[in-house]
Amino acid sequence: MLHLISRYVLAATFAGAGLLHFLKPEIYLRIVPPALPAPLALVYVSGFFEVAGALGLLFGPTRWWAALGLVVLLAAVFPANVYMAQIAGQLRFPAWAAWGRLPLQALLMWWVWTARR
Repeated sequence: MLHLISRYVLAATFAGAGLLHFLKPEIYLRIVPPALPAPLALVYVSGFFEVAGALGLLFGPTRWWAALGLVVLLAAVFPANVYMAQIAGQLRFPAWAAWGRLPLQALLMWWVWTARR
């Protein structure tokens, strides 16, 4: 039962974050590293895969692939999280929170991976 609740919370978290990529893309555009091309497209693509992964976690046949995809996505967006930590002052975001969030990415990856069962 705990695994089920955990999976639903995780799916809701990713679905909510993914939808925000479409509803408020400016939030995410600010943390796309400037060296990357087509920032708005990257924001939309990552949002799409967050929503798709969230939905995939809810169904047995797609759960394993959804978890794998979300772990890969979390690794792919890690540079944006590092960039966010580097420019936290410009974003009016506490630097300690931005840097402290980085190790939590590994915890989130673990949580996603455990949801595949």
